[in-house]
Amino acid sequence: MKALQKFLMTEFNCFKYVVRGNIIMEYVIGVDIGTTSVKTVLYDDKGQVKGYSNDLYTLYQDTADMAEEDPEEIFSAMLEGLNHVLEKADLKNGTLKGISYSCAMHSVICLDENYKPLTRAITWADNRAVKYADELKENGVGMELYKKTGVPTHPMSPLTKIMWLRNEKPEIFKKTRWFVGIKEYINYKLFGVLKEDYSIANATGLFNIFTMDWDPQALEVAGIKQDQLPDLVDTTYQFKGMKKHYAQMIGINPDTPFVIGASDGPLANLGVDAIQPGVVAVTIGTSGAVRVVTDKPTIDPKGRVFCYYLAKDMWVVGGPVNNGGIVFRWVRDQLCLPEKVTAEQMHIDAYDLLTEIAAKIPAGSDGLIFLPFLGGERAPIWDADARGTYFGLTRKHTRGHMIRAALEGIVYNLYTVMLALEEVVGDPKSIQATGGFARSELWRQMLADVFEQDVNIPESFEGTALGAAVLGMYSLGMIDSLYDVKNFVGVTNTHKPNPVNYEAYRELVPIYINLSRDLKPEYKSIATYQREHASEWNEEEN
Repeated sequence: MKALQKFLMTEFNCFKYVVRGNIIMEYVIGVDIGTTSVKTVLYDDKGQVKGYSNDLYTLYQDTADMAEEDPEEIFSAMLEGLNHVLEKADLKNGTLKGISYSCAMHSVICLDENYKPLTRAITWADNRAVKYADELKENGVGMELYKKTGVPTHPMSPLTKIMWLRNEKPEIFKKTRWFVGIKEYINYKLFGVLKEDYSIANATGLFNIFTMDWDPQALEVAGIKQDQLPDLVDTTYQFKGMKKHYAQMIGINPDTPFVIGASDGPLANLGVDAIQPGVVAVTIGTSGAVRVVTDKPTIDPKGRVFCYYLAKDMWVVGGPVNNGGIVFRWVRDQLCLPEKVTAEQMHIDAYDLLTEIAAKIPAGSDGLIFLPFLGGERAPIWDADARGTYFGLTRKHTRGHMIRAALEGIVYNLYTVMLALEEVVGDPKSIQATGGFARSELWRQMLADVFEQDVNIPESFEGTALGAAVLGMYSLGMIDSLYDVKNFVGVTNTHKPNPVNYEAYRELVPIYINLSRDLKPEYKSIATYQREHASEWNEEEN
């Protein structure tokens, strides 16, 4: 009898394995709507990548400080990405459980009463509201609102963008029935309802992180009413009942759940398993950020760091920087054209050649310091007028020094964000580093040396998209907790600080910090001059 029971149990377990392996494998898609592209990644329920698409669109920068996107281009790119991934994937033996979003923060689209766009999407990188951000800083209202919203006063925030629209584009402002972000617009097109998750709402500067609702004072400052904003929902909220023609274009069942998800910064932490106390995520892509998760809203008395919602009892505190990999691109295109041409002739990546050159220069670039503020700056100085500077330049410095100093300047700036963060949440226990920079061994080591911390590089592919997928899995009941992300994320490299290098950086970082403060009075002067002469500048370029 026992032998028969053992045989039947073995057969039953084998049957379960076959069904699991060949009949009902479960999948989820993470969609990361970024500044210049939408990345679509298909994962199985083990977090393994089964399909990928990266679909580009234009960032319009027609005038000084402008940074806009066409919402229809983004919507089309998302549909194409989903269709491409699903066409390539073999789901005959599995089920697509759902699709979950990550989205860039701080975008604003004005919609009329028929839900038609009156503007393009005004992105986080748009600085045209700088005048109104400055006013809020000077009159103290900005700090009052920061203490309730967790969003530092800066032209990136939809609050200041709406103030700019009200004053500079009154004809559009008067026609606007709804103020939404790109994710809300996409979901309206797909499902016919306007909903906004707490995480994206949190980043508008209009949302009170203690009441979990739109803030009356912020609305009054912006000059709008609550009924001009979408209804608020948690980040696990699910849409169902997609418009059939869009479902056909994508190639899915219209009842496939779409999880509303969160904003890209918090989901980047989730996607690299930086959600335990004291685990810091450092990201350098086009821009960059330093972030850590806390279990409650946390405010900096000096207003240097943000506080954004991820999920219940998970708040992401940190600081974003404008100037990450985009600075390296500028170095490649403007300072190192000969090396760029050489790399093309040799059929190698120009960035690899430049980092090889920089690696031959000692840590600290022989006293050459670069303040990387090529596009203003957010954390920790929150000054849209900040401008870049090489300091300490001598006849002995070479182009190699200038390359290395630029890379070091990016890391110095991230370190100053970490210093501000330490005052608010305490010392870091470990660092998880991600972004395009992570493929460079030089840059990874530089991060370990400047921060004087072990730096781990997770092997997770497209961490923000994975974060969206994991949040989707949690909403869909595929995992029990967001902490299960640890099962999907590994470590490929760990870099330890080099004592010789960090001794040099210990001397130079204080000089960098003093420079960023001492030059502040002149940032506004030079930025004003550049804006006044922008038309002449553009004519010369053309």
